[in-house]
Amino acid sequence: MDEQLVKSRVVKIDSEESWNYFVSQANTQGCPLVVHFTAAWCIPSVVMNPFFEELALQYLDILFLLVDVDDVKELALKLEVKAMPTFIIMRDGVQVDKVVGANPEEVKKRIDEYLNTIRVNSHS
Repeated sequence: MDEQLVKSRVVKIDSEESWNYFVSQANTQGCPLVVHFTAAWCIPSVVMNPFFEELALQYLDILFLLVDVDDVKELALKLEVKAMPTFIIMRDGVQVDKVVGANPEEVKKRIDEYLNTIRVNSHS
């Protein structure tokens, strides 16, 4: 199968408008968000991109957003993103977890932990 044919499930955010749109869509659907704050000049961030794409294909009930901090500076400030890459897990517009640095295992672990907590809560 040709890799290029697989449509990316990661949505690139290029403005506060698109951020607000996708966050409110996710909130409406009760869908968690995982956001990768990146920068084109930051090699560790760029290296994490393929991993982030893979995660998006594994966790189909989560919305994956990619934010280039140079495109949407205000957003990075608002969410207190000071280093790249930063990964933020959000639900209902609120940050529930944050991983700073290019650490694929940790990001995946935090997503799994987060999903386990909502599964436990939704069954009780």
